[in-house]
Amino acid sequence: MHEVLWQSGAVTLTNWAGNTAFTASRIHHPTSLDELRSLVAAARRVRALGSGHSFNDVADSPGELVRLDRMPPLIEIDGAAARVRVGAATTYARLAPELHARGFALANLASLPHISVAGSVATGTHGSGVGNPSLSAAVRGLELVTADGSMVTLERGHDDFPGAVVALGALGVVSALTLDLVPAFELRQYVREGVPDDAPFDEVMADGYSVSLFTDYRDTRAWIKTRGEPPGDDWHGTRPADGPRHPVPGMPAESCTVQLGVPGPWHERLPHFRADAPPSSAGDELQSEWLLERSHAAAALRELRAAGDRIRPVLQISEVRTVAADDLWLSPSYGRDSVAFHFTWVKNPEAVLPVIKLVEDVLAPFDPRPHWGKLFTRRPAVPDRFRELVRRYDPDGTFGNTFTRTLLDT
Repeated sequence: MHEVLWQSGAVTLTNWAGNTAFTASRIHHPTSLDELRSLVAAARRVRALGSGHSFNDVADSPGELVRLDRMPPLIEIDGAAARVRVGAATTYARLAPELHARGFALANLASLPHISVAGSVATGTHGSGVGNPSLSAAVRGLELVTADGSMVTLERGHDDFPGAVVALGALGVVSALTLDLVPAFELRQYVREGVPDDAPFDEVMADGYSVSLFTDYRDTRAWIKTRGEPPGDDWHGTRPADGPRHPVPGMPAESCTVQLGVPGPWHERLPHFRADAPPSSAGDELQSEWLLERSHAAAALRELRAAGDRIRPVLQISEVRTVAADDLWLSPSYGRDSVAFHFTWVKNPEAVLPVIKLVEDVLAPFDPRPHWGKLFTRRPAVPDRFRELVRRYDPDGTFGNTFTRTLLDT
């Protein structure tokens, strides 16, 4: 996140990309759970702010914000149960090396490891892989500070759990989460160029533990992260990259994770970007993403290619990924194996907004669901049972904001 100095001398906080300025009157940094509970109980309106990697106002508050970045570090690994209890503000970059050192891993990671665990989970963030669900699906328990300062612990199997994991901060402040672990593993990463438009989508995306397509809807590369054999020389008529690549053509690849088939630990290959380097376009960007039923992937790709001439002028790159279904009510991949179409735009909101609406029109026949932390204009459907959950956990709207009120307004 960035602090921006206004001419008046006041300091405001913006998100990572600088396109959203938080409007909260105060920002608190509690240093203990008791302090956090007292702050929440005393506030009329309050929300938690994570690492600031959302591109909209999902995390803003009309009252006060709390950031948990000064809370005591919490990474408790239970090897016998293959789980870890972790503080909400912990980043994946901080968590992953400790897990690996103990012989454990998370089943998947997002494109960049700089994001906080709680913020990623709350917005349904994901990686890629036909068998890999969202990061939220790894949650087996969460600890929540509710509006009166009480603590609520929900575990998988509780009736409220599927609505409380991807909850957009609407139920309270998550202070800690418990995640499922798998044994540590190694991956190799390969980039293949010149993926033809008629390449069989399902076969391409199944040819690795995690596969992404990077495209401008004219030229396409495949990023293949595999535990097994490398792609063959004639893999779908493509050619191997002759050196490291950045997802955005023309950008230097120094910030990217190691490619060219060099083996490495899961947490140094699953993300596209290194933990010690600026990710993506270093914040000089806007982002949108929509998830569809995976069976619509080929048809949606055709429609987006047909609109490519209108998309490319404001597009840096688009990433196409697969995400396995989960059972979390507000997850963009709830109940359906999905294909995700991600767009990294130029940082020009006036030029980008009409193209976002164009993409929404193109994808409309396929029942798209937006990523909650990115830019979209069409309000998605929210199940009534989630509205009931919000009313029960937060009857006075302590954790509400413009984003959630617009979403939940019937």
